[in-house]
Amino acid sequence: MEESKPRIAVMGGGSWATAIAKILLERQPQITWYMRRQDQIDEFKRESRNPSYLSGIVFDTSRIVFTSKINQVVKNSDILIFATPSPFLKQHLKKLRLRLDSKIIVSAIKGIVPEENLVISEYFHQVYNVPLEQIAVLSGPCHAEEVALERTSYLTVACKDRDRARELSQLLCNRFVQTYTSDDIYGIEYSSVMKNIYAIAVGICHGLKYGDNFQAVLVSNAIQEMNRFCNAVYPFHRNLQESVYLGDLLVTAYSKFSRNRTFGTMIGKGYSVKTAQVEMEMIAEGYYGTKCIYEINEKYQVNMPILDAVYAILYQRRSPALVMRELTSKLQ
Repeated sequence: MEESKPRIAVMGGGSWATAIAKILLERQPQITWYMRRQDQIDEFKRESRNPSYLSGIVFDTSRIVFTSKINQVVKNSDILIFATPSPFLKQHLKKLRLRLDSKIIVSAIKGIVPEENLVISEYFHQVYNVPLEQIAVLSGPCHAEEVALERTSYLTVACKDRDRARELSQLLCNRFVQTYTSDDIYGIEYSSVMKNIYAIAVGICHGLKYGDNFQAVLVSNAIQEMNRFCNAVYPFHRNLQESVYLGDLLVTAYSKFSRNRTFGTMIGKGYSVKTAQVEMEMIAEGYYGTKCIYEINEKYQVNMPILDAVYAILYQRRSPALVMRELTSKLQ
């Protein structure tokens, strides 16, 4: 990364992309912002705010170069921060005609690419030949809605190149965001996917009127389950009590801003998967993550009763009440 100001682009038009743009513009003089829909860009320019997400944030649009052309943004940027829902990543990249192997890719996507069952870093590495040293992951207990309110938040930047992780973390650090670094890319990515699954489980229990006592047991078992899986898939010197793992799980499981918990609550109350998805009008990453992690675990055979329970409810259409009753005897 050059000493001169790197050219940074935010890829995506949702709430997390909007929050990241706000974080960056606290210290960066200018960013490029890619959104797929030109009508969203046009309205954003007129209103100085995202018309669809976190509309309370007012932006100085003179400091933003908007584009709906992915090749243009890739050509004119050094750092690409992806913040699109994982099921739509391939769709966004479909029109890409340029190479990515000279770029720094930052994944702020807490999901897995469906069908391939690859975490985002692996996807960019395998499909687009981006060296792992040029791929970073942005994660932590950080809801977009609280960033919009400028509430103190914590983010971790993970990269195999620790110097690059430090450089990237400096771009994101500001008066309301503190940043840390790590080199556990895969562990952070997998735990970011799994915490959404566990938040759905907590939501289902909430919808079924289970109390705080059981939800506490569920979450404490979830972190153990997450630890077993991460150690099986990618053994590493990690401490799952750190905020990027445990903190992210807790905020996603308990926060009113958690769309995965909200989705689970609707399932617990008797909504079908399709009806819950339509009513939410937002992507609950954990729905897709459940299937991906379940399929990956068919290879590793890790004991994951909470994952199995959520999969049975979402994909095998088993009764939430019955599955959760069975789960109670498998926790400790």
